[in-house]
Formats: sequence, C-alpha cells, structure tokens
Amino acid sequence: MTNSVLIDWIGRSRTSIDTISADHLAKVAATFDGEPPSLEENSPLPPGWHWAFFPEITALSGIGRDGHQALGEFLPPVTLPRRMWASGDLEIAKPLVVGETVSKTSTILSVEEKHGRTGKLVFVRVGHEFAGDRGGDMREEHQIVYREAPVAGAPPPEPMLPLHQPDSSCTLTASPVQLFRYSAITFNSHRIHYDVDFCRDQEGYDGLIIHGPLTATLLMDFAGQQQPEKQLKSFAFRALSPLTHVHEFSLHVRRTGDNTYSVWACNYRRELAMMADAELG
Repeated sequence: MTNSVLIDWIGRSRTSIDTISADHLAKVAATFDGEPPSLEENSPLPPGWHWAFFPEITALSGIGRDGHQALGEFLPPVTLPRRMWASGDLEIAKPLVVGETVSKTSTILSVEEKHGRTGKLVFVRVGHEFAGDRGGDMREEHQIVYREAPVAGAPPPEPMLPLHQPDSSCTLTASPVQLFRYSAITFNSHRIHYDVDFCRDQEGYDGLIIHGPLTATLLMDFAGQQQPEKQLKSFAFRALSPLTHVHEFSLHVRRTGDNTYSVWACNYRRELAMMADAELG
C-alpha cells in the first residue's frame, strides 16, 4: 500500500517557460561533439535536446545529500536515498524550433510503492506537455524509481541480454569532462555524474554514471540516422542497468517496420543497459 502522504502528491502540477536559444544549443552540440545541427531561427530541435532546457533551479540550501533538489517541493517526499530514470515515453506531434518560446506543464500522474529483490521501491510517474508559441507540440511521460541504499556484498541483479541481432552497431565512450558538461547544460547537480568518490563509496558503482537522458538521446540519434530525411515521431525507452565512464558501451539498432526501429544500449559485457522503440515519420 502506498503511503497516503505520497498519494497526496498525485495531481500536483507546475508550469515553466523557456526559449530554445541558439546560444544554449551550441553548448549542447559541443557536448555531444558530433556534427552540429542548424542553429538558424526556426530550425527543428534535435530529438532529446529539450532535456537541456527547463532546468530545475534550486538554491544550494535546497539541495539534498546526493546533489539533487530536496524532495517535498514538486516531487513527493520519498525517503529512499537512490533515484534514477526508470523509463520514458516521448511523442513529438511537431518539433520545437530554434528561437521558440515554450511552456512546459508537468504533473505528478502516479506514485506507487513496490518491493523487489533489492528491497523497497517507489515509482513516480510524471507527465509533461510542451506547447510552443510557433506551434511546437510534444508530450512526454517519464518514470522515476527510488531505491534503498546498496547492501555491501549483495549479489548484483541478473543481467539481461539482447533478444535480437542488430542491423547496425557502434561503440562509444564517455569521458568525465563530457559528463560534467552534460550536467552543466542540464543544470543537473546529481553527484553520481561528476563525483567519482560519491559513486564508489556511497552508491557502489565503479565509476561515474552516464546520464539516462544522455544515453536516450544517443539512441534517438542512432535511430534517426537510419532514415535521416524523416523526423522522430515517438520514442519509448526503459533503463535496465547503469553505464559508467570507465568502460566503453555500444548502441544497436534493428528495423522492425517501414518506419519503426528497436534500439538498445549495452555495457562492455554486452548486457542491456537501455532498450527503446522509435518511430520515424
């Protein structure tokens, strides 16, 4: 049964406004270190780059032990110490464009407590609606999972392996500098992305954690490369295990229909870290 205090957060909503500025997009492009998109006025925003906008601006006095915004403001006051993006579902009716001023309305859709093999879990599902003054129209849901602190000596979760052979693959690495830059452009102060001592001593990881949205953005781009003349229409992903900066990781894509693709990311052991379905149109 879910705590009644947490249930009270369901339905809470807030709206923020941001402008898709070419200056900030140039910083995002430099962080990904690939071929930069057009920064001309009204050029479409690359899929996933909206995560670099609408930052949660919190004073240092409002930051928790892990570097995140203290809970109990917009997100419910979950007491479990670890958090990560569990999944997301993005629908792009019309892409946001450079220079567009956009309102983002976020709503707590559900809060659910569960028990898994690693202990107590709390899932918080948040919906976002993006409406631009030039017609940009996107909808997104993402689910955050909160977990108990790691237990020393506990066996790791059973890894998941890819179900299919890919049509195409590539191998990448992420440096501490890139992860710092991504944290900076998204105003994300979660310490797992830049404080390696915190990762190892407090969270039990072997290195800095690659941001879930960063991995998802790379997968969106990899899917889009299959038909570059088309736009991403939808993208649904699920995070399965973390990737760290000390090892290479790989992206894979497999065509499943005329305009649909299965994409996934694997760690250096070829175990699934994230899997997703993408539709172009």
